[in-house]
Amino acid sequence: MANLASTYRNQGRWDDAEKLEVQVIETRKTKLGEDHPSTLTSMANLALTYMNQGRWDDAKKLNVQVMETSKTKLGEDHPDTLTSMHNLAFTLQLQARHEEAFALIEECFKLREQVLGEEHSDTQSSLNMLSNWRAECE
Repeated sequence: MANLASTYRNQGRWDDAEKLEVQVIETRKTKLGEDHPSTLTSMANLALTYMNQGRWDDAKKLNVQVMETSKTKLGEDHPDTLTSMHNLAFTLQLQARHEEAFALIEECFKLREQVLGEEHSDTQSSLNMLSNWRAECE
């Protein structure tokens, strides 16, 4: 179901993706628990769908929940937590909450650099986002 939802997302079939993603989340919550990494991944996927639908508040709410739960369950510097932090920063930027977004992506970049190393693709992704946002502010 999660794979089919991903296919729908890739095809831009946002409503179909959303319906399946909600089912996947509910099933994973029941079978695996609310704080299981697979459940959190499903929630992050739904947040991505919400972003593509222009539902910024829904996306932000889910991204915050994923990040906070990841911090508690996996640790503040776990790669999955850092991915959720990156996603939340992007969502905040789309909501024109630039100061919050900038502070969060800066923190994410620093943690990724420490944990993953300077050359890691995730670290570079956060650095690119940070650099682009800096350039927009100048």
